[in-house]
Amino acid sequence: MLTTIGFDADDTLWQNEAFFRLTQDRFAALLADHAAPDHLAERLEAAERRNLGPYGFGVKGFVLSMIETAIEVTEGRVPATVIADLIAAGREMLEHPIQLLPQARTTVTALAADYRVVLITKGDLLDQERKLAQSGLGDLFDGVEIVSHKTPEAYRTIFARHGTGADQALMVGNSLKSDVIPALDAGAWGVHVPHGLTWALEVADPPSHHPRFHVLEDLGGLPALVASLAAHRNR
Repeated sequence: MLTTIGFDADDTLWQNEAFFRLTQDRFAALLADHAAPDHLAERLEAAERRNLGPYGFGVKGFVLSMIETAIEVTEGRVPATVIADLIAAGREMLEHPIQLLPQARTTVTALAADYRVVLITKGDLLDQERKLAQSGLGDLFDGVEIVSHKTPEAYRTIFARHGTGADQALMVGNSLKSDVIPALDAGAWGVHVPHGLTWALEVADPPSHHPRFHVLEDLGGLPALVASLAAHRNR
């Protein structure tokens, strides 16, 4: 029996990665005299991987990783004006208005009528709270969880707190690595809704043979999938 549905936020309910890509293009333009775009992207990705532990996910860690990379590729000679531009770019990202993805509001509204719906997102606490408030979706959720990492244990704890356990829960999101695979490992259903842009650190192979794994082209197909799971369970 399915009682609880977890929704990822960034790039599932609203745009996120697109703003990171725009800022990264700005970063490449600022450092064009010091490194080729591909090389710079590799160095930045390496810095982000190193910094996930101390900085976590989100804009602030991204900006610090850009600054660190700028210092590295210029051998410590990066102009102060470039550092100032990167800080300003990060501030603009934190202040950017929310852009809901198609079917986000209608899908959450439809499922909230019959199921417990929980927002499960990771990243900077203040930034995620701001985006949720601006989205206008906050009142639809029975619970909101902002976590540092999405692990099987985190999903088990959340679905026990807000529902009837992971085995009666479904998690939907754009990231196989964070939203789908650990939810499946926790015993829940995992539904992948791919986004056009995926951060390199979120790439993973699809668990295609898992019996509780599903893929949807867009979020609008989720109510029908949930109904089919319920119908199958009741046969």
